[in-house]
Amino acid sequence: MAFGPSAVVCAALALAFGWAAYHVTTHPRGNPLRKLAGPPVRTLFGSHMPFVLDPAKSPKTHAQYIEKYGRNVRVRGLGPWDDRLLPLDPVSVSHVLKNSAIYEKPWQSRRMISGLIGCGMLAAEGHVHRRQRRVATPAFSIQNLRALVPLVFRKGNELRDKWAELVDKPPTGEEGIEIDVCHWISRATFDVIGLAGKILLCRCAQQLDRSTGFDYHFNAIQNESDELFCAYKEMFEIAITQNNGYRTVLGLYFPILDLLFVSRHRGASKYCLIYFFAQPNERVKTVKRCHAVINRIAGKLIQSKKTWITECEKSGTGGTEKDLLSLLIKSNMATDLSPDQQISDEDILHTINTFMFAGSDTTSLALTWTLLLLARHPEIQTRLRAELLNIMPSTPLSRLTTEEIESLYTILSDHHYLNNVVRESLRLIPPVHSSLRVATRDDEMPTSYPVHLRDGSISDHKSISIQKGDFVHIPIEAFNLDSGIWGDTAWQFDPDRWDHLPEAVASLPGLYSNLLTFSAGPRSCIGMRFSMIEMKTFLYVLLTNFTFAETEKKIFKMNVVLTRPYVSGQGWKGSQCPLLVKKIAS
Repeated sequence: MAFGPSAVVCAALALAFGWAAYHVTTHPRGNPLRKLAGPPVRTLFGSHMPFVLDPAKSPKTHAQYIEKYGRNVRVRGLGPWDDRLLPLDPVSVSHVLKNSAIYEKPWQSRRMISGLIGCGMLAAEGHVHRRQRRVATPAFSIQNLRALVPLVFRKGNELRDKWAELVDKPPTGEEGIEIDVCHWISRATFDVIGLAGKILLCRCAQQLDRSTGFDYHFNAIQNESDELFCAYKEMFEIAITQNNGYRTVLGLYFPILDLLFVSRHRGASKYCLIYFFAQPNERVKTVKRCHAVINRIAGKLIQSKKTWITECEKSGTGGTEKDLLSLLIKSNMATDLSPDQQISDEDILHTINTFMFAGSDTTSLALTWTLLLLARHPEIQTRLRAELLNIMPSTPLSRLTTEEIESLYTILSDHHYLNNVVRESLRLIPPVHSSLRVATRDDEMPTSYPVHLRDGSISDHKSISIQKGDFVHIPIEAFNLDSGIWGDTAWQFDPDRWDHLPEAVASLPGLYSNLLTFSAGPRSCIGMRFSMIEMKTFLYVLLTNFTFAETEKKIFKMNVVLTRPYVSGQGWKGSQCPLLVKKIAS
């Protein structure tokens, strides 16, 4: 019997529908996660994610979940087929983060990240991630990062001078002038990572070929007109300001929708199809345009750097540059690295993009939140400033030699109270709110707390069965704010807590001071030390020159890729953190 094309299409559609129906209705019923206790869902497509992901609600939500359902909670994601594990047990989370080959970032997250900054260390998995990290690790050695300290001080001084100009402009009130510290610190950290990575050297091909021209930078503190700086900022900004949940999810599952470049018609209803698809396609076109600029300029830079390093090695002069890009290329060209362990020029470009995004945005937000917390707690700000002024050298910072600056930072890096303030800020408001993993195979996840079951009983097993394909939601903020671990004052800003930590803190996984802020395990933050250099240096320079106070504007937290500050009633303006800044009387 012959079957026509229409019959084949119908059969294929029926099979696809049956497969989808099975995975939506039947398959989830056998998932072991369904046996765990968890909050109820009142509608078919109800989700717990708005409560788990919103930093305005998540601390209270996590506390309630622990009280009612224990420390390994079943929550729902996008639909009735999407049961997820929310582990609030240190042993369970440590197991997930250590076993990165079993628990990977889901393809949805990787596709979203790689669509923006390429398949760098944030998006890569398996041997690709290991190869990229192996090549990049030498660039982040303590010795190499120490060489960047004078650069960070120079940019801190530049930001200080710029703010001094703003503060001196009339009219200046007794409490100071309002400055959006989030905006300005973001510009400063872009400058730092740009110089540290030498992303920008020169503007034209002739300059790129000059072996002595390695001194160009974003100059973002002074202005925001540089072509590459604008490309990065526009790309990152559109990714976080024009992100609609439903359209983003549809674009991930059906990438063809992102190619349907529909122009938005003025006056179109927000419920019509044109409105629904116009915005994401405008986003895609913007990202592609920014990619073209980045690939053109950074691509020339990579080739120029490789040529320069090769010529230095041939002439026997050796390369003395300590910027991250030079170190990355040298590491990739090392003779003890086999060809199959090297990364391509495209991977180097993706690594550059990753450094730009992760290296500037996270640190600038951490600094912004720290200044806001100090503004809200003037007694802590005053104490820290007094201690920092006591170690200030008699010679102005701008006149210190490289050795004197490095010596000053050695004192700062070991400064007891500064360490406490930085750790407490990173604990209270981690820039990365949470992270998602997916099981690549069946696994038994160990637990240290009793596992509560859906029927009200408590399991006798010291583990939880995980099926291949199950999502595990790592609640970074929840561990940093867990009152069962940090004590009753866990939600308060108290730098002195680090002098008398509860014993339970020692059981927490974390790359830095038993905090999950920089994650843990094989995928922990490679730039943690660099971030510490930036935070401590900028805090030292700014606090010894200015005081910070709150304005009348209410600032709240929102989880938009990272935890960002917004002004109440002005969310459409993007991230803002206005503070009253005043010069310290000399």
